[in-house]
Order: sequence, then structure tokens, then C-alpha cells
Amino acid sequence: MKQILWFRRDLRIEDNEILKNAKDKVLPIFIFDKNILSKLPKNDKRVYFIYKSVLNLKKELKKIGLDLKIFFDEPKNVFNKLKEECEEVLCSIDFDSYTIKRDKEIEEIIPLKRYLDSFIINPKKYLKKDNTPYKVFTPFYKSLSYIWESNHLEEAKRNEKLKLIKYSYEEYPTLEEIGFEETKLPLFLECSNEELLKEFENKLKDYKKDRDFFFIEATSNFAVHLRFGIFSPKMIFNRFKNIPNSEHFIMELFWREFWNYCLYHNPKSENENWNGLKIEWSDNKEYFKAWCEGKTGVPIVDAAMRKLNETGTMHNRLRMIVASFLTKNLFINWKWGEEYFALKLLDYEKSSNVGSWQWSASTGADAAPYFRIFNPLSQSEKFDKEGIFIKSVIPELKEVNPKLFHKENGLTEEKINYPKSIVNVKKSRQEAIDKYKEFQKQEEEVKKEEIELEF
Repeated sequence: MKQILWFRRDLRIEDNEILKNAKDKVLPIFIFDKNILSKLPKNDKRVYFIYKSVLNLKKELKKIGLDLKIFFDEPKNVFNKLKEECEEVLCSIDFDSYTIKRDKEIEEIIPLKRYLDSFIINPKKYLKKDNTPYKVFTPFYKSLSYIWESNHLEEAKRNEKLKLIKYSYEEYPTLEEIGFEETKLPLFLECSNEELLKEFENKLKDYKKDRDFFFIEATSNFAVHLRFGIFSPKMIFNRFKNIPNSEHFIMELFWREFWNYCLYHNPKSENENWNGLKIEWSDNKEYFKAWCEGKTGVPIVDAAMRKLNETGTMHNRLRMIVASFLTKNLFINWKWGEEYFALKLLDYEKSSNVGSWQWSASTGADAAPYFRIFNPLSQSEKFDKEGIFIKSVIPELKEVNPKLFHKENGLTEEKINYPKSIVNVKKSRQEAIDKYKEFQKQEEEVKKEEIELEF
């Protein structure tokens, strides 16, 4: 049998399902998808990182007697060319709308076999006793007892008897030919895989305490590697599960699983409010522009957004702060923020970002109650009291007393060129609560009318 091994979000040879399930003669490929790349700026850091990772995968495959053909095209064009070469395609499965549509299109050209690889949990499984999916994380996590009680999860062992189909593997597009350029990557993406893993081992003992302080380098920095399959989640689980003080990190790993599970069971949540609440969002484009550019006049929000724009990275607590500010204080649709993150975040994961944004907007699964709104001023005081993070990102604030960062328009007390807050934090919070109450009341009245009509 001749098979195409379509590498996508599994850019490694360890714990790789398609290398395990391949049978005989194989043609490994990677496609730089024109449909996706055409929407990105030429200096997109993700594309440069993926390009380097794909070339590294090619090198690793060569070490085991295989190789990688790299294409720059629309997937349907590639498979129309290859359909006479092989009998079927093996690939990892994904659950966002574009991937589902693309795979159905390819399946009309050549048979496609999908394998769970980017996640530990098969979202089809682990339903509640009434055969409905979980909507709250804690009971979902508790239902996975066989996993979180395990010390090791079985990883996929590759078939070592595979033979490489003859093809023109040496020809592949340059970074410039696919329309992109080398960019400066964050230091953690320049580290070797083993260096990154060892670095986090040293952080684990203080992870529970330090993880919320965004001026401390306390997080794992694994999200990008998980997103593109440099590491598999099982590899990460097995590496850290038996290390003392790892339980909170392991739980974070399963939040990623939960959001993927939620998107699978409610694919409409990619674009619609999970809870069906009809909210009349503000369409204030000037406010949204100020949020995107980090010019809201709220130092912690501005620093977080400027850091995102510069590096493509943002600490998880900062994501919650800026998301709450956008959806509650500015009352702007979470989808606007989600789409901006999709453009900027190096570790952008559709399911995790949709889930997290809807959590912040109080419209999603296991969402924060609408009255629980992050106060950006108290958050910066609690987690960056000395303004270390803010000063590291906004140079004009380096000499400012950090106490002023945590006061409403505190910076107006200094003679510096810094914008006044575009909204009053306290007032806009109460306005959001009042609006949510009204929308919920309207929703309840509609449901009541529907029940009465049934009778």
C-alpha cells in the first residue's frame, strides 16, 4: 500500500500517530496552505517559526530513512497532483471550521484517515451519565480519573519498516517564495526543545505561587510547541506528571483539552455566544482601535497589548485582563478581540481562544458570571505592584511612581504625555452589569413565551 503522510500540527517524529499507523510505502508531505497564508502579514512570526520547524522535521525524517516533500499551494491542488501516486492519506485530526471544510474537500479527491494527535482526549468520548457533554471544567476533569491518576500515558511508536516512495524531495520553496521573511523570535523559540523542557523543570516548584505574576518568567512557554506539534500533549504529560508540584500545571494542560472538547460539541460557538444570549454590543471602532494599539489610558491593558503587538506573546492573566476590559468595560463583542488575537498570538489555538474569550465575556461554557469583572487597576496592583512589567514595555513610564499605575487616571497627576483613560473603570463596570441583567431578563421573557406557546 502507498500512503501519503500529511504532516500538519504534528511536526515531530516522536509520539506521532501517522508514523505509527502507516503501513508500507509512504510519501511524507507538508503543505504551506495558500488559503491560510494569504491572510497573514509577510513578517508573521508564526510562519517563520513553522518554516524552521518544517525544515527540522525534514532533517529528522531523513535520519530514519524517510524525507519530506514541501509544497506551497492550495491543498486541493496538491492532492489532485498526488492522487495517482498513493491510495490514501493519513493525517492528524483538527476540529475548527476551516479544517473540517478542507478535509471534506480532500476526501472527495482521495480517501483520508484521521488520527487524534494534537490532543489527549477524544472529544467524542467522556459524556455525562445522561449522554450529554460536560459544560463545566471541574466535573469534566474529574471524569478523567484514569488519566490524572496515571503516571504515564502510552505514546505512539512509529513503524520502523516504512519505505520511502521516490519523489523530488530536494526541491522546496524558500521562505521568500511563500511570501514571508525572517523575523526576530522570542528567546524561548530559539531554545532547543530539551533546553525549554529543563528550564520549566526548574520553575515547577514555585509554579503554583508564581504563575499569576506576569513580570516573572514562571510559565512553561510550551503553548507554541503544542500548537504546532513540536511537542505532543502526551509527551508533556509524561515528562512532568511525576515531578513534585506539577499538579497545577497538569490541570492547565487539561484546560486546553476542555476547550477543544467544547468546540467539538458546540462548533457554532466559534462564531456565536455559547449560551445563546443576545447581546447588543457596542460598535465603537475608536475604542477598539485604542485597545488594539495599547492606547486606552489604562497602563496594564496598554502594556499587555503593546507586548502582544511586538512579540506575539501574552501571559494568561493579562489575556483575562484585556479580554474583560474589552468585553465588559468597553462592551465590545468578544469576537472582535478573538479575531485580533488570531492575527497576533504566536500560540493561537482556535478552541482555546474561543473558549477563553467566551469565558471572559460571560457567554461561554463554564464562564465567569457576568458580575465578576476584572478590575485592571486592582489586578495590576496585585500582580505587578512595582510596575515592573508595565515599565519594561512602556519606556515613557520608567521613571513614574508605580502607585499611579493602579489609580483611575493616576498618570494625569504627572506631566507626561500619556492618554487619559477612554472609559471610567468603575462606572463602565456597573454599566456592563446593568446591561447583562437587562439582556438576561429579555432572554428569560422570550423563553417564558416559548413555553406558553407550547401549551
